[in-house]
Amino acid sequence: MLDLHVHALRLHADPSRVVVRPFHIAWAGANGGAPSRTERLVREVLEMNPGEAHVQLEAVLKDFEARHWQTRRVFMTRYDEIEAMLGLDGRDIGDEKRQLIGAYFCHEYSYAAAALMNPSVVPHFDQSGMPRGSQRILMSMRAVGEGHISSVAFREGIITDRNELKLAPEPPFATAADAVGDETEMPEGPVTVYRHRDSTLSGTVIFPITAQQSKGLEDLRLVQFTHDDGEKEWIGTYTAYNGSAIQSELMRTRDFRAFDLVPMSGSASRNKGMALFPRKIGGKYMMIGRQDGENIFVIASDRIDHWDEGQLLLQPEYPWELVQMGNCGPPIETDAGWILLTHGVGAMRKYSIGAALLDKDDPTKVIGRTKEPILAAADQDREGYVPNVVYTCGAVKHGERLFIPYGIADSSIGFAFVEIEKLLKLM
Repeated sequence: MLDLHVHALRLHADPSRVVVRPFHIAWAGANGGAPSRTERLVREVLEMNPGEAHVQLEAVLKDFEARHWQTRRVFMTRYDEIEAMLGLDGRDIGDEKRQLIGAYFCHEYSYAAAALMNPSVVPHFDQSGMPRGSQRILMSMRAVGEGHISSVAFREGIITDRNELKLAPEPPFATAADAVGDETEMPEGPVTVYRHRDSTLSGTVIFPITAQQSKGLEDLRLVQFTHDDGEKEWIGTYTAYNGSAIQSELMRTRDFRAFDLVPMSGSASRNKGMALFPRKIGGKYMMIGRQDGENIFVIASDRIDHWDEGQLLLQPEYPWELVQMGNCGPPIETDAGWILLTHGVGAMRKYSIGAALLDKDDPTKVIGRTKEPILAAADQDREGYVPNVVYTCGAVKHGERLFIPYGIADSSIGFAFVEIEKLLKLM
């Protein structure tokens, strides 16, 4: 097995990480019709005398103000959304009643209580002030909370050419990105969510918004994509899950303030684990996929949001991957070719991470692949929610190294550095 530098840092599930989320009553399937339920709640607060409203708001603030960031402003923002939905005239409604109405349409959610896993990493959009040998990074993580619902969390940090990693401190409070628009029914199709204007990216969580995503946004594979005109966009592929069916979708952003969540079409988009190349090749968008749940395919398309059948690229060959194979994130461009991290499943459903090298001009050609895993579950990394699993959704090139964040037993996140030259010698 390859000699990796495994960093001592581990990230774990944390039930104390809570966020205030909008409580979309219309989406909860209320009796009697969602709009009437919303109107009834608002009417009940408006009919309270000022003293009672004050007492009720103070009770809410006593329970929650110290647990969340700018709680009163969050309640007021939520009230503004309800006012717009119902066409209210808030000029005659005092601040306390408006805050109380907002509180009734919010709820607290522990977004990483069950697990924190399956990260991907890209160069940060802001590299200002970085000394030689250092790079600012942006990591996405799959956070799993109540109801085993998966969301996307972020963490910023710095890596160096001395195998050092320093993560930015988590802010004491997290906020949920949210869509703007009609709340009388759950959105369908493309939707845009916005980071709160005063929230850091390390404190932002993106939750399911549409019906297709209702049970989770799973395994974001984030890549810094360079368009033909040289403009950069951060694009991620993820699995939207509604409890019975899956759909591959895109997350797109240029500023990490607004995030477009866009369903993909085509036969390949009905499968998990798609990973986008960071640029076009031969005038085509390129994607790595697993169309049959067993082998790895490469797919070409004229559109970034439409993917049909692809070409078989890799199939299980060695004992550690005989059950099935898949990608472990977007291919990484090097002078030698595209490094594709892979995962394999062997006996006793043990997951391992390997790698393959694809031709730089024609990624349908495999130059080499590792015969042994470069990382496998061992010792303390075996235990967790799903034992014997190591898994990554994407690494980043830093100088002559790869920095690989990886999920451990579907429960926590570890970090490793590997020298590219040593990796290539194993293929």
